[in-house]
Amino acid sequence: MCGITGFIEWNRDLTGQSDLLLNMTCQLEKRGPDAQETWISGPCAFGHQRLSVMDPANGAQPMIAYEEEAVFTIVYNGEIYNAPELKAELQRRGRVFRTQCDTEVLLQSYIEWGPDCVYRLNGIFAFAIWDSIRQHVFFARDRLGVKPLFYSEVDGTFIFGSEPKSILCHPKVEPAVGPEGLAEIFVMGPARTPGHGVYKDLKELRPGHVMIYSRNGLRKYAFWKLEAEPHADNTDETAANIRRLLQDTMDRQLISDVPVCTLLSGGLDSSALTALAVDYYKRTGQGQVHTYSVDYVDNDKHFHAHSYQPGADGPWIKRMVEELNTSHHAISFDTPELVSALPDSTIARDLPGMADVDASLLLFCREIKKNATVAISGEAADEVFGGYPWFHREELLNSGTFPWSIATDLRADLLSPEIRAWIKPEQYIQDRYQEAVGETPTLEGETPEEARMRVMSYLNITRFMPTLLDRKDRMSMAAGLEVRVPYCDHRLVQYVWNIPWSIKMTGNREKGILRKALEGVLPEDVLYRKKSPYPKTHNPNYLAAVRDQMLAILDDPTSPILPLINADKIREIAASKESSSNLPWFGQLMSGPQLFAYLSQVNLWLTQYNVSIR
Repeated sequence: MCGITGFIEWNRDLTGQSDLLLNMTCQLEKRGPDAQETWISGPCAFGHQRLSVMDPANGAQPMIAYEEEAVFTIVYNGEIYNAPELKAELQRRGRVFRTQCDTEVLLQSYIEWGPDCVYRLNGIFAFAIWDSIRQHVFFARDRLGVKPLFYSEVDGTFIFGSEPKSILCHPKVEPAVGPEGLAEIFVMGPARTPGHGVYKDLKELRPGHVMIYSRNGLRKYAFWKLEAEPHADNTDETAANIRRLLQDTMDRQLISDVPVCTLLSGGLDSSALTALAVDYYKRTGQGQVHTYSVDYVDNDKHFHAHSYQPGADGPWIKRMVEELNTSHHAISFDTPELVSALPDSTIARDLPGMADVDASLLLFCREIKKNATVAISGEAADEVFGGYPWFHREELLNSGTFPWSIATDLRADLLSPEIRAWIKPEQYIQDRYQEAVGETPTLEGETPEEARMRVMSYLNITRFMPTLLDRKDRMSMAAGLEVRVPYCDHRLVQYVWNIPWSIKMTGNREKGILRKALEGVLPEDVLYRKKSPYPKTHNPNYLAAVRDQMLAILDDPTSPILPLINADKIREIAASKESSSNLPWFGQLMSGPQLFAYLSQVNLWLTQYNVSIR
């Protein structure tokens, strides 16, 4: 895993721009602390920060390949999980390799097949390739958007990067935000509309898309999208296929030349991946699997079960560690640590994020990085298999908006009258919602119920899941840790998306078909445990700390957030003990405390990035 950046100017020789390129590259140092390289040739400048995972000795980037008179140069962030098969096929076609790394496999794949190489890739990736024959730069992003790629086109200069911070270093890109960007922050946030970069001149290459930048301009197209297809397999066949796909995915993703661990919450998703990892280690003659869990000081005293978080994780983690005989590391954080990490987590995203949910993950990844470079995470299983409460509760299924963001009126009330009139929050979220629903592929002959659940699944995979993948990528890479997400294997996602809801709910349980697929892999009590999300702090001291922090921001007349918000409304919420702790701000994990923390992040972001509103 790495960080990539660069810029292209067709009418200029960039060889004198090495200092600028180096500065842009340095912004991504935490993503790749092991090595730094830059490359400039004529109109093209590439920078790369490397986190060494495969073939550490020989995988330096930018990587260059020469073919007679042609030059091909790549900067790449990700992992190609089918690299061994691709390499064998390319060797049969006469291609010679210098290294054992997947970067060279990817570059040679492009040289052999051109832009069509993306159809052959199984992995997580964002890359740019300079092609001197075609005189263009070819960009691609993986199918589910696990790896990020942002870009800007300003005054004849095309600028790209793994994170906005590298692009914002370029003097042509200003940290300005308009009405759409503010709507993304205050109405959609911490989610983002696919393709939207929030900043005025910044865009995101959408998942499953490529773009080609040449002297004729920019061309983009999708190379992968979810497709609606009839599902012919019965329940037993479906469960067997899911298990086969998961096993194959794990076997591929556990390959590494550096230490690998798993994140273990004791829930279905992480426990299954850990069990499969233990099985793989036994089959390949490796030692114990290292597992990591996160919790918070005094959470056992303050936890109260509710519909979104029905049970504590601690006893289940202990259960799985004993069952699988892993080498376990339990990490715990206290309230002051969570509050103090809010600024770092904001800078890691270059935007306000999921408050303490981000901050705790950043701290967690820093601890893991002390002993491992790669971690396996159960992210995305709930989006893919239908595990969230909004798949199962009628009032959320029929909310007519994104079910993880139902508090539009509250969000609108938090804005100053001028900003509310400018960004039109109710209309903005409804437009984005209708766009997403309108994108959903349909299948002729489906019942209204099946069609409704297909839409809900599509919304989760294309709108909610990217928020969590963004979080996972930015927080982990800010710690120099690579996190792999097996449930995002595109073969699995495509297959499961077309499973009828009645089969997904096998046994009348959420994620029932996944549970059936894992029979024999997990103990029955873990297999049928009720879902519990990523753990967050329940300590009232956290609410008090972030509420006081926000009140201090409101009391400071120089706070840049003040012209944007309704300070009286926020003070009113702060004064109400019950509503400040139970507000439905975003998803399962963000309520009153996270509202205050999020607004504090907005203020920090406006200050730190010197954001102008226009």
